[in-house]
Amino acid sequence: MVKKADVVVIGGGTAGYSAAIRAAKLGRKVILVERDDALGGTCLNRGCIPTKALLHAAHLLRSFEDAGRIGITASDVMLDWERLQRWKDGVVRRLSQGVRFLCERNGVEVIKGTARFAGTDRIRVEGADLEIKAGAAVVATGSVPVELRGMEFDGERVISSTEALSLPRKPERILIVGGGYIGMELGTFFASVGTEVVVVELTEGILPGIDPELTSHVTRSLRELPIEVHTESRMLRLEKTSPGILARVEGPGGDDLSLEAELVLVTVGRRPFAEGLGLEELGVVRDDRGFIRVNERFETSVPGIYAIGDVTPGPMLAHRAHWDGKRVAEIICGHEPKERPPVPTVVFTSPEIAAVGLSESKAREKGYDVVIGKFPFTASGRALILDESRGLVKVVAERSSGRILGVGIVGPWASELIGEASLAIARGMTLEEFAGAIRPHPTLSEALGEAAEVPLGGAIHVLGP
Repeated sequence: MVKKADVVVIGGGTAGYSAAIRAAKLGRKVILVERDDALGGTCLNRGCIPTKALLHAAHLLRSFEDAGRIGITASDVMLDWERLQRWKDGVVRRLSQGVRFLCERNGVEVIKGTARFAGTDRIRVEGADLEIKAGAAVVATGSVPVELRGMEFDGERVISSTEALSLPRKPERILIVGGGYIGMELGTFFASVGTEVVVVELTEGILPGIDPELTSHVTRSLRELPIEVHTESRMLRLEKTSPGILARVEGPGGDDLSLEAELVLVTVGRRPFAEGLGLEELGVVRDDRGFIRVNERFETSVPGIYAIGDVTPGPMLAHRAHWDGKRVAEIICGHEPKERPPVPTVVFTSPEIAAVGLSESKAREKGYDVVIGKFPFTASGRALILDESRGLVKVVAERSSGRILGVGIVGPWASELIGEASLAIARGMTLEEFAGAIRPHPTLSEALGEAAEVPLGGAIHVLGP
């Protein structure tokens, strides 16, 4: 059986369904091929959404434990693991069904199966016994967790983030290999619900690549959770024992450590997933890390075949994938390409971290003469009311023009606050323009304006020029 379409999208994750819906809204006949039963891809089903649902539950649990400081006594507060998992799965299921509903209502035909190119304009779908002939094809197959040699996933004792989100019971002790954002978010959750957590990180600090001034606040909070962290340490090997896993670790001084755990969670990054699509036979070029190379129009080395999201170079983030999906659909429909604005990074630890644009060190490396504005949440009325005053807002700007180059936030609801900073940088705002906006009081958003005021000499609620 042969179906015809203007656009076929391979992969129903954030990038894929965004591209499919946008192209359909622009009047194209669109077919979306997804091998899983549920739409939404890794982010919705096995990543962002379930992780943040569990972290929300952990935050609530800690809030009850800390409520005594403000005069509220809560007793018999307990975690029901099975009920938590059912609630989390319900959130995921509702959102996935919502994506399918939106696809159907916008005229996107969704086909379950595994796609493989049979030609530049033909895709066979295994499991559906059909072939699709399309004018344009969009590869949006996402990414998968990286495996380490000697620590291959078995789904039982050595697991990836996928299994970590749906464990049948709360583990007593877990060893996390990798102190990046995935490891630290999951580590925060497990430690908050009473699991002993040990993290082994190869670099000199957790959350590599993020401004150390921001991560230092998270590092201090890890000791309170508590999470045991071994930085500048290398995993040598794992040995399976009757109670769990024995890990041999080389510490920073060359000393060997022995760490025992019930489970080992490997979170050393993700890699693009494009195997089995038949791209090599068509001549689609990939780089040495496996990413599909694309131009400013998201087009691969083969005309008519496009690629977006995690399978292409760039931040492996759902919000970037969503932007890519909309833009590629518009390009296919005849619109001119747009320059991607700065992509914010968010880490849902405790406290949260969010950043967009250039950090102070990156700005200096690029040759900018910068000025810095900082505002601590200890001076924020709203943060003190929330009893979450750890952290700060940090604004980086070019000295001569005042143009904002980057913003970093560590503290309560940093994930929500960073959107305002993203807009400011995308619009090329200056410190004066950004600080001049009136923000409601008392809110956390005031910290953004206060930080921008510091280099201008107009700071009121902190000491400064």
